[in-house]
This record gives sequence, C-alpha cells and structure tokens, in this order.
Amino acid sequence: MDDYKREFIEFMIDSEVLKFGDFVTKSGRKTPFFVNTGFYRTGTQLRRLGAYYAKAIQNAFGLDFDVLFGPAYKGIPLTVSAAMAISQFYDVDIKYCSNRKEVKDHGDTGILLGSPLKDGDRVVMIEDVTTAGTSIQETLPIIQAQGNVNVLGLVVSVDRMERGQGTKSALKEIEEKYGFKTTAIVTMADVVEHLYNRPYKGKVMIDDTLKAAIDTYYKQYGVQ
Repeated sequence: MDDYKREFIEFMIDSEVLKFGDFVTKSGRKTPFFVNTGFYRTGTQLRRLGAYYAKAIQNAFGLDFDVLFGPAYKGIPLTVSAAMAISQFYDVDIKYCSNRKEVKDHGDTGILLGSPLKDGDRVVMIEDVTTAGTSIQETLPIIQAQGNVNVLGLVVSVDRMERGQGTKSALKEIEEKYGFKTTAIVTMADVVEHLYNRPYKGKVMIDDTLKAAIDTYYKQYGVQ
C-alpha cells in the first residue's frame, strides 16, 4: 500500500471522519463502519484533504481536464480544496463547479456556482463516499443538462467495496452504466489491512470482534 494511503486512513481517524460502531447508511444499510466527510471542519483539514484527492485524481485521470464538479453540499468544499491542491502541487489550473440545491434567479443566476460548464468541457466529479450509487443518479443529469460535456470519471474518498443495485460494486456499476472511470483514495480493504490488530496512537481500531462484524457485513452486502 502506498504511504499516502496509510496517511489518509490515519488522517480520517484523527479528523473523526472514519468511525467504527453501529451506523445506518443513506441507503438504509446497517454498517459497523461509517465515513462522514462533514467532520472535515478546519482549514488545515481541508488543505490536507485536497492534497489527497489531488493525488488520487492525478494517479487515475492525469491532469489534462477542465473542471472538477462536486455536488452540493458536501461536494463543494471537496471540489474547492482539490482544485487548490492541484494548483499548488502540480501547477495546473483546474476550474471548479458545484450545483445549488435551489435555482438562483438574481445576481449570479442558475443552478451552478463556480465555473459554468460549456460544450467540450472535460469533467471529473468528486464525491465523499458512494455506497449504493444512488447519488450519482441525481448529479449526472445536472451536469449533462449544461451542454455537450465529457465526464471523464468519479473520485471518492473511500470505496466501501459493497454491492450497488445488483451484484457488482457500486463503483463498478457506475462505470458500466455511465461509461466512465471511477477511483477512490482508499478502499475499505486498505483500511482493514492497515488497522486490523495494529495499534494506532495506543489503540487497536479494528480488533477481532470488529473484524468479524465487518466480515459479516460484507457477507450480506459485499460483492459476490
């Protein structure tokens, strides 16, 4: 596993973004782990988060594209921080764009904020976590309604590695349904590999009991 992936896992724990216990996902699944990017709340956290996203984007897509798009609301700071990191670390100026929940009819009108999307734009989308692939169904039509836009792919922070609507992973289903690439900074397999029975700051985050709960979860919701 690359060092930046290990660092990102520990960064999520320090930021209280990655938690273990009893949770329910947006799709209604009971899960022993949860990722909530809403807990990135400081400038330092967002600066570091943007750098990790920038690394994952560069690895998966390169940097020859035009716009980063992040759906409201969580996608807005993700998009801004990643665009700033790409500028800082790779000296490439990428535009950012997000949608509004409500269409604005005065001043800067429309459903978008940031850079407008136009015909020919090559777009990479940013989200926090994709569990069952439901959010992309809301996001993609907004992008496509702006013109003849080429969506290159989707990057998320954590691939939960579980089924979407069928028997394949949510990210794989997105790839096959929409015809573009998906990637993640880390997968849950990376998380388990790094944390299982290994103390971090004096505490074992994933012990045998939690590992068994994660295994049970994947027996029900994991890719067959």
